[in-house]
Amino acid sequence: MRTTRSNPGTVAAPIGTYSQGVLVETGDAVWIHISGQIAIDVGGNLVGPGDVRAQTRQVFENLKAILEANGATFADVVKIGTYLTTLDDLAGMREVRSEYLTSEPPASTAVQVVALVVPEALIEIDLVAVVAS
Repeated sequence: MRTTRSNPGTVAAPIGTYSQGVLVETGDAVWIHISGQIAIDVGGNLVGPGDVRAQTRQVFENLKAILEANGATFADVVKIGTYLTTLDDLAGMREVRSEYLTSEPPASTAVQVVALVVPEALIEIDLVAVVAS
């Protein structure tokens, strides 16, 4: 088994000490664990203050960039975790999510949280994908 850290330049640098992704090679598969993404663009700016759809779109663009940098797509996602500051935003998040998760849906969890690391962030999403090595 081999573990590799991934911080592609196509997304903002991590805030703090962590990796955007960790790849775990287990023989015939590579598991890609992607850290929670908020609506921060590559320049480090929050996208869509007060707009869950705009923030969700940026989050999925970040996830897409990290997946692509590691040889994966949304079709390879097996688990997704969504954290919302209010469940009133659930429908808007699902609307945008369906634009990115167009094949069979992965296992999924959605929870309401009191706050995220950036106070104006409304949503954070992490995920796990698996690709053949």
